[in-house]
Amino acid sequence: MTVELLNSVMEIAQRMIEVGAEIHRVEDSVSRICRAYGVTRVDAYATTSTIVVSVENADGNVLTQTRRVESTGTDIDRLDKLNALARRITAQKPDAEQIQKELDRIRPHMYPLWLQILSYGGIAAAFCLFFGGHTLAEVLVALVVGLIVGVIAKTLEHIALNRILARFLCSFISAVMTFAAVRAGLIASPDNVIIGNIMTLIPGVGLTTSLRDLFVGDTVTGIMQSIEAVLLALAIASGYLLTALLFGGVA
Repeated sequence: MTVELLNSVMEIAQRMIEVGAEIHRVEDSVSRICRAYGVTRVDAYATTSTIVVSVENADGNVLTQTRRVESTGTDIDRLDKLNALARRITAQKPDAEQIQKELDRIRPHMYPLWLQILSYGGIAAAFCLFFGGHTLAEVLVALVVGLIVGVIAKTLEHIALNRILARFLCSFISAVMTFAAVRAGLIASPDNVIIGNIMTLIPGVGLTTSLRDLFVGDTVTGIMQSIEAVLLALAIASGYLLTALLFGGVA
């Protein structure tokens, strides 16, 4: 295996983690690809923030690379394409240049910004209705607050603000707007509106992923993701609690 091929393998591993792959799947894919190119030994270790791969060629030459994963998310479509690419590489053993061409074709599908923001409002209104919002006013307030939270969330994402602080700010601002709507007499209670908007912020995927990694034996990664999910949840709860203290309740 050459340095160029190892670079391509590391790129695949990094992208898999970035789109939400299980750590076990990433390590297994790296090992299979490397062995397909005739290495005598491969040691692959990955977490959601770091990838370390060391391979030993038949001539005894050892190559090692480390990658830092800056961010993670969920993109099932890209993950499926990366998995398919890993299987093709194992079967066909193309050169590094061909692998890079295949990687360049796997691009994220970017939804329009207006649609992403509209999704925040739609999800907030739907959950408001689901959790007991029986009046049109509550649903409309949840929709408007959700749209504003969507704008704020995308803005904070664009400036790469710390995720925990970003969740706190989104929770705080959405709760402030909801309590203000109650004080203005637009709705009778903030509960359903706040719950609806919190549902757009909770780290459900992160918690599920952490449990999945724990069950398959990737303890370090599972614990790291669990802690992150708990901290995000605490940030969301803190935003609401601070607002409730500032407004002194809405009795």
